[in-house]
Amino acid sequence: MEGKIVIFPAAGLSHLVAMVELAKLILHRHPLRFSVTVLLPYGPFATPAASSYIHRLSQTNPSIAFHHFSHPSDDASTIHRSREATLFQFLHISAAHVVDYLQQPTKATGICALIGRFFTTSLLDAARELGIPTYHFFTSGASALAFFLHFPTIHDRTTESFKDLPTEVFCFPGLPPLKATRMPERALDRDDEGYHGMLYFSQHLPESNGIIVNTFEGFEPKATQAIEDGTCLLNRPTPPIYYMGPLIGEAREGEGHAVTADQHCCLTWLDTQPSRSVVFLCFGSLGTFLREQIKEIAKGLENSGQRFLWVVKNPKEGKGKKIEESTDVDLEALLPEEFLERTRDRGLVVKAWAPQVAVLNHPSLGGFVTHCGWNSVLEAVVAGVPMVAWPLYAEQQLNKAVLVEDMKMAIGMEESNEDGFVSGEEVEKRVRELMEGEEGRELRERSRKTREMALAAWREKGSSTTALAKLLDIWAHGSV
Repeated sequence: MEGKIVIFPAAGLSHLVAMVELAKLILHRHPLRFSVTVLLPYGPFATPAASSYIHRLSQTNPSIAFHHFSHPSDDASTIHRSREATLFQFLHISAAHVVDYLQQPTKATGICALIGRFFTTSLLDAARELGIPTYHFFTSGASALAFFLHFPTIHDRTTESFKDLPTEVFCFPGLPPLKATRMPERALDRDDEGYHGMLYFSQHLPESNGIIVNTFEGFEPKATQAIEDGTCLLNRPTPPIYYMGPLIGEAREGEGHAVTADQHCCLTWLDTQPSRSVVFLCFGSLGTFLREQIKEIAKGLENSGQRFLWVVKNPKEGKGKKIEESTDVDLEALLPEEFLERTRDRGLVVKAWAPQVAVLNHPSLGGFVTHCGWNSVLEAVVAGVPMVAWPLYAEQQLNKAVLVEDMKMAIGMEESNEDGFVSGEEVEKRVRELMEGEEGRELRERSRKTREMALAAWREKGSSTTALAKLLDIWAHGSV
């Protein structure tokens, strides 16, 4: 009998991409044994890029079914909530739709696994009542998982918000020491609803049937060992952990975005550059800067003398201000006067978006200045590209600490103050260090070796291949 696997990615295109890659692997290995349905809520985090991506998937992967929920009703109270609190409210409403779906006899029959993104823990009780095994898909790495498993313990050690403890340093099993103010964004303000939502999910995370993590054995040895030893949880058993990475999207033209002429030509431009000579600066879908910071980046790049490919988005105008996603970026207004003319022989600035996977795998690419989003980290690892770590939001400060201090896979960008501002001199220094310094050469060699580890994980009898086979065997027997 065919086993049904239901995937609920909640919100965010980057998380959907990784979970869909898992679905593709399942169906590739067992096309007749399993079916996959992806539940898609509409909400405040839906974008044209996500809609385009889903449409293309429906055409190219007909074996993956997509079920759309209706748009949750608007709540005027969200106007005064933080982005994190709004996210948790959205997830709560969306989870109710998932429960309704699971309770339909024609839908629920034969489900052998419900896979939800982390922060969908509220589905556990409903799934248990229906006898459906529930698994968490952890879109970040083992280091972030170690953090979240141990977070309730750290929560109990203080009554203050971590953002108000600038000199405090906390130790998490398997992680380098972490300043309180460098904890994941949702953990900083104890008075915010988002904090308590994260705490709730962290507390209930061990109750799942298992956790699927987008990483691979050998990449984060300290964190995986701490999780295996059970030191992240006190007086509670650790659920089974399945390391099934790297799961990254394919390099496709456009990837859901409207592609302009200059974005089309960035790969052609790279074709004209010497091998391993270009540094790529790209900061994710939410990675935006103040106008002053954009000018400092330009100053640093120009003074570094390095070849560069830089993705520039519209600036943010202040803390908490929403940025509209748009390819209509006025580069002349944002960049220093005549910057484009002065650097045109060794640099290319692209508006809003570039095909990141294709760029990272281009032979002219020699380094990557990244916000440390986990998808971007894995894409760089698979491409064998060394990094400069410049975290901006979410758990990226934690990722930076691990990449720089433990893995020695990146050079850290140092901020000038607590607002995260980085001077042009610092940009120049780190870019030079990455592209022509001794540390950069060491990172390049280490990146090459790590790339081989990442590719080996999905080969026959590789660690990720073995973990997937083990889990599919559990689901197959559970669905009969």
